[in-house]
Amino acid sequence: MIYKRIITKKVRDTFIDVQNHNYNKVLGGISSNVIHHFAGDHALGGTRHDKDALRKWFERLGRVLPKLTFQVNDVVVKGFPWNTLVIARWVATTKLINGQKYVNPGVHFISIRWGKAYKFDVYEDTQVVANGLAQQAKYGIKEAVAEKIVS
Repeated sequence: MIYKRIITKKVRDTFIDVQNHNYNKVLGGISSNVIHHFAGDHALGGTRHDKDALRKWFERLGRVLPKLTFQVNDVVVKGFPWNTLVIARWVATTKLINGQKYVNPGVHFISIRWGKAYKFDVYEDTQVVANGLAQQAKYGIKEAVAEKIVS
């Protein structure tokens, strides 16, 4: 029970670190042989297999949606320290450059081994992401429609 509370807090804190652009702290809790999959055919989509590519992805996220915030609604922790599955349900929100409100609910499936996350599968409405990124690009953030960062 204590383990599940610790992991739940760590996951919630990590979402706060992402929205505050504290990427070094986020990456400190991630295995060097990470698999990070973000669904969708857009500048944030694709799969990364190393921390360097993941760092670049987080940095891009911070540039294309700089004021993105997360409301984490549920965190479910299952398993033991050597094999843990976390399911986090959240809503991402921000205001786009054109003033349009961006709201996108999603879910992370996170695999953790001995305190280090090694696999992330992220699912949300990919059309909302693509439309939001297209709006950001239209108003000057060209990276919002750049090629995917994959490795």
